[in-house]
Amino acid sequence: MASKSDVAVNLFDPGVQQCPYAAYKTLRDEAPAYNIPGTEIWVITRYEDVRRVLTDAEAFPSTSKNTAFRAGDGTLERAAKVASRFAEKGWVPAPTLNGRDDPNHKQMRAMFNEAFKPSRIKEIDSKVESLAYDLIDAFLPDGHCDWVSQFAVPLPLFIIGEQMGAPREDMWQIKRWTDAFFQRISFMLPEDQHLEMVDREIEAQHYFQPIFERLRKNPDESLISVLVNTVIPEWGRPLNDNELHAEMMADTFVGGSETTTNALAAGMKLLIENKDIWHQLKSDPERYMKTFVEEVVRLESPVQSLMRFCARDTELSGITIPDGAMVNVRFAAANRDERAFDNPDKIDLDRPKAGAHMGFGSGTHHCLGAPLARRELTWGFTAAVDRFEDMWFAEGKNDFAIRPHFLLRSLAELHIEFEPKRR
Repeated sequence: MASKSDVAVNLFDPGVQQCPYAAYKTLRDEAPAYNIPGTEIWVITRYEDVRRVLTDAEAFPSTSKNTAFRAGDGTLERAAKVASRFAEKGWVPAPTLNGRDDPNHKQMRAMFNEAFKPSRIKEIDSKVESLAYDLIDAFLPDGHCDWVSQFAVPLPLFIIGEQMGAPREDMWQIKRWTDAFFQRISFMLPEDQHLEMVDREIEAQHYFQPIFERLRKNPDESLISVLVNTVIPEWGRPLNDNELHAEMMADTFVGGSETTTNALAAGMKLLIENKDIWHQLKSDPERYMKTFVEEVVRLESPVQSLMRFCARDTELSGITIPDGAMVNVRFAAANRDERAFDNPDKIDLDRPKAGAHMGFGSGTHHCLGAPLARRELTWGFTAAVDRFEDMWFAEGKNDFAIRPHFLLRSLAELHIEFEPKRR
């Protein structure tokens, strides 16, 4: 194994973030548990090690002994300023579902499992199908679009928005707020911009707070009403305002739309770059679509990584992670590990066990929105197959820029042109 000084990888470099996969291979091969110089962060990149971290909640919990720290808020000093700003102007977000450990996590997740139960996803499915075709048909006569802003953003955003009872006309304002959350947790902002994003997120809190209060008095059938009013038996109460505000951003609007948006964008880019896959997918969508969706999530991993903590000295791939360390679990690196996948950098529509990737996490924190995300991706790409004969990148309009982020992967825009399918 190489010593830390022999490995030169900077995952905070926006240039590396544009295409991090060579860096991930270097880490997998030479430093599978890598302490980022000058930090207490250890990056885990091999498939089996990532799986171990995700399934061993005792050794690698979601909460740290230093509970003042929040992943994405940088130093403890900055985290304190962020908490103070929230307290002064809005509500301090409580730990999200992803940031909790059992039994607390299990108790809270039971409510979400009820809210996202299979029967509800089945009810939503026809709405996803209709919206996917409506969005494409709106720009089909133009012969061109920004696939991100005209399709990949509105499809999951409008679906989760409807489930949360938010009016369609408010969706783009909510998108502005979720973008603020996206940037706040990026680890990439200077302090002044970080606090600016906090202020924008507080705007969202003041939008949602009257909705919470209305639904407490007059519950309805919306998903947000379920979250507001469901009593968690072990707690003897429903979620409080601080918990609800955390969930609005992290696990509903961002978790329920942003990551699917990024997979829809990445998948279209992959189809244009790999026309053999496009033709194979078009030849038999029923046979290949399910695997294509899994391959997009595996290859591009919209959630590149999340944070855990190390509760005791623990060895991974012969390297000891020290007690108290922050552990950056790199799903995206694990998903291209040659030790787990044949030809991991290629799309394989006949890949066995295509769903074995870590794109939706694993263990007790496996993404609760995965079934809905899979339906949105399936209908999104199915609509493209049905409506496009062929498509290509619009000349001179794309720089394919990935928005700077330590944890997530997001294509800023994707301008495409297309030939409508001949009928």
